[in-house]
Order: sequence, then structure tokens, then C-alpha cells
Amino acid sequence: MIHGRIRLIEDLCTSCMICARECPTWCIRLTSHQERSAPSPGARERTRNVLDEFEIDWGACMYCGVCIEQCPTGALEWGGEHVPVAESLAGLVHGRAELRGEDG
Repeated sequence: MIHGRIRLIEDLCTSCMICARECPTWCIRLTSHQERSAPSPGARERTRNVLDEFEIDWGACMYCGVCIEQCPTGALEWGGEHVPVAESLAGLVHGRAELRGEDG
């Protein structure tokens, strides 16, 4: 597998923050909020994390794959293609749309 880009599979992400905590360069930034829900009448109310933002700063990423290896749900994977050239450092920070493969 080519280690050119990391892809986010949002449906699998639980916003557990393990990827961000284990990254040796701290190039992953994510934010989330909690939502409450009762699965069925009479059931105990539960909370779940909902992903708000997920960014990778490719200018700091070492492409080591620690985030992929540590993700307990498989929400991160090697995407194959290389990160495109950017005209500025800010252009190397990719959010959810780019990491899904929609805009980049």
C-alpha cells in the first residue's frame, strides 16, 4: 500500500481521540460534542460522541501510520494517492471533506 495520504471513514469514527493522542507530531486535530439518546422506551439514556471537525496538517505529518494502527474502529486508512502540492502551509491542512476524498 502506498503511504501517500490518510483517508477518514467518518461513519466509523467515534471521536475517541486516540489517533490525535498517539500521533508523534500532533498533526491531527479533532473536535466533537456529545449527544444524548434513549434507544427505546424505558431504556437508560446514553451519550455518544459526534464528530464536528477532523483535520490533518500534512506539513507536520511524518506518514508513519501510527494513527491508522491505533484507531480501534478502522476509521483511518491509507488512501493511496499523494497529498497535492500547496501554495502555502495553510493549504496543507486538510479537513473532513478532503480526507473523505471529496475535495482533493
